[in-house]
Amino acid sequence: MVIYKISEDLPVESDKKIRLRIAFISGVILLFSFLLVGIFNFKIIKDKQSVQQKIKQSLLSSPTPFPFHELTIPALRERSYKSSLGKLALYADSGSYTSYLTSYDSDGLRINALLTEPKGEQPREGWPAIVFVHGYIAPTQYQTTERYVPYVDYLSRNGFVVFKIDLRGHGDSEGEPGGGYFGSDYVVDTLNAYAALQSADFVNSKAVGMWGHSMAGNILLRSLAVKPDIPATVIWAGAVYSYVDREKYGINDNSYRPPTLSANTQNRRQQLMQQYGSPSATSPFWRQVIPTNYLNDFKGAIQIDHAVDDTVVNIGYSRDLMKLLDKTKIPHELNEYQSGGHNIEGISFTQAMEKTVEFFKKYLK
Repeated sequence: MVIYKISEDLPVESDKKIRLRIAFISGVILLFSFLLVGIFNFKIIKDKQSVQQKIKQSLLSSPTPFPFHELTIPALRERSYKSSLGKLALYADSGSYTSYLTSYDSDGLRINALLTEPKGEQPREGWPAIVFVHGYIAPTQYQTTERYVPYVDYLSRNGFVVFKIDLRGHGDSEGEPGGGYFGSDYVVDTLNAYAALQSADFVNSKAVGMWGHSMAGNILLRSLAVKPDIPATVIWAGAVYSYVDREKYGINDNSYRPPTLSANTQNRRQQLMQQYGSPSATSPFWRQVIPTNYLNDFKGAIQIDHAVDDTVVNIGYSRDLMKLLDKTKIPHELNEYQSGGHNIEGISFTQAMEKTVEFFKKYLK
């Protein structure tokens, strides 16, 4: 057996050098570990992006419509909107305008409405007109001639044809009240009402705007995304524009009563959430539903009116929409009122109506 003996004369490394060498080796090992983790995470991200891209390409280019395709803006743009006013039945005769009960066709359903026509000499090209879309009212409690009476009166006395529609399933309108945010029915009803007004011989087809309240804010902005050339839109206390805002602010409406829906409609709503989950700004499907993704296509002007003390729909909805509109070339304005609540009542009502009329007269020519 050979025994090796370390000579005491050989130089021995100092503690400092040993520590330095250990630190160097540890650093190399740590760096190598970071590189491995980074490569692994990069692969996961790339794989995730690849999957999302495949889903997006599938949604956009699939020859067969994907589930709930009809809710998307591109699908709604592919549809045609044609309708006409039904028989006009005299309802009331005021000093400056006449009111009629009428209806129009939307998806084969009879949608009821109240229509007002100004008195006096009709402009050569016809009267400017407004599609008036109501906010949430329990469908079983809704009546054509109730609610929004002073709103319709104010606009009518200022020279506008007003077409206040009863969305499907409300009052005696045919169809189911499917809801405003996760269905396309109300958008279709609004755009068919728009077409019906344009077809009337006493209306200037190039001067038709829209007015909406609360839930109708979402309906009108989606309608604009489908038909970007609508010249003027006014929204009072509107809600749910980016859908992210719905998660942020919610809606505090104590009057809400879930509508009685058919089993098929209930199942489809459940299937929608199971298929795509809650609305998300990054979801390829929901991105095609959210109207604020199409703002750059808008050609008309938008006015928003909102009371600071609104306890139903947070004014943050309107302020957030303004921030998005500020990044576009769309003519837009936000009018805030210190009082008035969700319906903008009291002294604020007159102020808001004055601004609304001024806005419509400017853009409906």
